[in-house]
Amino acid sequence: MLPATFKLCAGISYRHLRNMTGLRRTAAVALSHQLEKLALVGPGPSQWINQVRRRSSLLSSRLEEKAFNEAEISYIKQGEEALKKSMNILGEQDGWKVEIVAENGDKVLSKVLPDIGKVFKLEAVVEKPLDRVYGELVDNMESMGEWNPNVKEIKILQKIGKDTVITHEKAAETAGNIVGPRDFVSVRCNKRRGSTCILAGMSTRFGGMPEQKGYVRAENGPTCMVLHPVLEDPSKTKLTWLLSIDLKGWLPKSIINQVLSQTQVDFAKHLRSRVAMSSNVSLC
Repeated sequence: MLPATFKLCAGISYRHLRNMTGLRRTAAVALSHQLEKLALVGPGPSQWINQVRRRSSLLSSRLEEKAFNEAEISYIKQGEEALKKSMNILGEQDGWKVEIVAENGDKVLSKVLPDIGKVFKLEAVVEKPLDRVYGELVDNMESMGEWNPNVKEIKILQKIGKDTVITHEKAAETAGNIVGPRDFVSVRCNKRRGSTCILAGMSTRFGGMPEQKGYVRAENGPTCMVLHPVLEDPSKTKLTWLLSIDLKGWLPKSIINQVLSQTQVDFAKHLRSRVAMSSNVSLC
């Protein structure tokens, strides 16, 4: 039976057979069953059998997911690339310069990176559990314009699988119209690693959202927010937000730096108010 099983698995390496989802699923299940039998026989190469079994189980579960087209796969890869680059930047602890330290302890730091330019990092603690903060930032993403004055609108243009979305964001004008209307088209990737949630993103192109009249199409990324429970008090959430933006246009760097760092401080303040209000509503 085992040779026949491997023939079936080998057969799906041909392109015209690989596209047959049912055949791929059958091959994965058959291989898993045969490996189970081998593992029960007795002494033998159980280590590699267990490794292949785990891989075949993963393959079988992946085959249950929706098949993505080339464009969707490209967006998924862009999101994962944004996540990887962002985490690499946050992993480098040296070279950060303090921009703002608020009275409540919120801190904004900055760093100049080759090929990217100046990036900003917010470090703050939100006095609510991780799931509540995550729900507001991800599940209720399109409602952000209701509580964040720096955001006029966020609209999800396309969802790709469980972790990736394409969004269009309109930024609100700054006081005195120092920075005029900007908009962004972004790919966003959400991942959970144990008790840590990572929300990463970067600018992308989307055929259904060309440049809009009255807005300057700005670019962002790599950018991300990292959420995890505070070690000393898991009812609170540590928020780290890496921000990298090119606002385009002819704006002095001093103004851009001031606007972006203050935007991060304001975001933490408005987020706290939002999750506190949501908690009060849920208790009613």
